[in-house]
Amino acid sequence: MYMGFLMSEPKQANCTRLAEVSNIFHDRVNRFLLREKYEPHDLFVKSAKELHLTGDILSIDDTTLDKPYSCHMALFGYFWSGKHHTVVRGISLITLYYKDPDGIHLPVNYRIYNHSDNKTKNDYFQDMLDELLLWGLEPALVTGNSWYSCVKNLKRIKNHSTGLMFGSENNRLVSVEKSTWQPVQSLDISAHGTFVYLRGFGRVKIFRAQLKDPLRRYIVYLPETSQPDTYQEDDFKIAHDAHWHIAQYHRAIKQLCHIEHFQARGKIPISNHIFSALCGYVYLKKVCAIQFLSSLYQMQRALFKEVVAEFTEHFVAGKNHLDPQCKRVVNV
Repeated sequence: MYMGFLMSEPKQANCTRLAEVSNIFHDRVNRFLLREKYEPHDLFVKSAKELHLTGDILSIDDTTLDKPYSCHMALFGYFWSGKHHTVVRGISLITLYYKDPDGIHLPVNYRIYNHSDNKTKNDYFQDMLDELLLWGLEPALVTGNSWYSCVKNLKRIKNHSTGLMFGSENNRLVSVEKSTWQPVQSLDISAHGTFVYLRGFGRVKIFRAQLKDPLRRYIVYLPETSQPDTYQEDDFKIAHDAHWHIAQYHRAIKQLCHIEHFQARGKIPISNHIFSALCGYVYLKKVCAIQFLSSLYQMQRALFKEVVAEFTEHFVAGKNHLDPQCKRVVNV
């Protein structure tokens, strides 16, 4: 019930509103949020039913859920926001997002940043990756931005015999001949990629991509069994485009699933709300695949089509005198 409410309510996603539209006591909704203890594995179980778990791209990224007026809630902190381009108050959600060979893409693991865990986002990423591999996911490539491209993360992926594609900061040190180190921004990168040695890691291939104004550089590593020498520009573009599905996911859970809109302070109700919003997203993706909808937004728009049409028709009845009287244009 709560998940369906989050997907259908256009504005006020809170316990009292759900109680009003469902004709139940709002304490019943509140008790649901306080009682349940959903875990990331529960989300994986739901997503795994729709996915082929072998052989494609796993992406890591995080987003900040804006809570500018909430200072006394659990899991609250100050985080960088790509939307506002500054540090804002809110909750940080870290997600591993998987695209399977059939083109279906869904979240498969997540963490809500908790200062009391004394972990960094990179620590969360490593924990989540290890869990997914234990649960049976076998990605061919792991992608992420430069925030997650520390050597420790790259080595963890390499030790699992998995390929990777991560953004690189401009001052990352590389060497063409494994002797003279230079910043990657000073490297002349071929359009087909350039093999270099990444300091502290090993042999990788560097690609470049022009996004808006800045030129971005990406580190690509493939296990020896995957013939890294055959990895070309077209392969990089496919992986690069697939990684941006996670940005679309972040927009959808905020605009369609009300993940930012809740009135709760405790850790458990906040966690249960976020889990419900993520499950709502999984359901929307499933419905889109079944009904061949062009976008997630199409389904929500259809929810209100008949209501808006009925209200408009009822309002117009008997008010024809208010319609503008259009006069025929006469050319002089």
